[in-house]
Parts: sequence; C-alpha cells; structure tokens
Amino acid sequence: MALEMRDRCERCGTAGLAPDGPAVICSYECSFCVPCADAMDGVCPNCGGELVARPRRAVPA
Repeated sequence: MALEMRDRCERCGTAGLAPDGPAVICSYECSFCVPCADAMDGVCPNCGGELVARPRRAVPA
C-alpha cells in the first residue's frame, strides 16, 4: 500500500503540494502545507496526532 500523496492542504486549500515538494502529514495521511503546520504547532486538527515531514516522491520524467 503506497502513501497517498495529496496535492492540497487540508487547512487552507492551497493546491501546491507536489509529490517532490515540501508538505507535512499525520499518521492518517492528513496533508498540510508547511505554513499551516507551523500555525497549528505541528498538531493535526483532525486526529490530534503529530505532523511530520512527508517523504518526497520522485516525479517521473
């Protein structure tokens, strides 16, 4: 099972979370942009879990 690489921040709706770009996730794969994660003090508003850097995936050429 692969990690779902969502392309939108779940807080602000920014559509710029590229698979090879910076983003943060919780253990349920809720996805947020870095500025929103910073504003939420690294805590997921959905589950209360820790937000960590999402692994980057190479974009096929």
